[in-house]
Amino acid sequence: MRFEGKVRKDGRFWLIEVPLLNLMTQGRSRKEAFEMIRDAIESLVNREGFEVTVYPGRKDVFEVGSSDSVQMVALLLRRQREAHGLPLSEVSRRLNQSSPNAYARYEQGKSVPSVEKLRELMSAVNPGKSLVVRESRL
Repeated sequence: MRFEGKVRKDGRFWLIEVPLLNLMTQGRSRKEAFEMIRDAIESLVNREGFEVTVYPGRKDVFEVGSSDSVQMVALLLRRQREAHGLPLSEVSRRLNQSSPNAYARYEQGKSVPSVEKLRELMSAVNPGKSLVVRESRL
């Protein structure tokens, strides 16, 4: 599983972001910016053995991915919920669940959502937005 990102030079620094993960950092060079985004994602997941690969693309586009798609989905769900300022209890209410534990299991990587369930979870966090799945361009 991969997420698309953007990188661009801004003055002396290279700004790099993965919008879907609501994550931005910078480096003094393009290469260092890629290292910084990799490190930021690995730090957020904080699981032994979890590694991120950066796939540089043309111009300002790149992708980040991991062979551990469960942890990537877990991070996506957590970062989206946090970006929208929602507690677990509110997401659970929107999903008509009596306990926040069911949703929390997805964020912890203990449960793996199907594509349809992932769409439902993302809609609960960010109503009106669609999750777009496409093949990698890189």
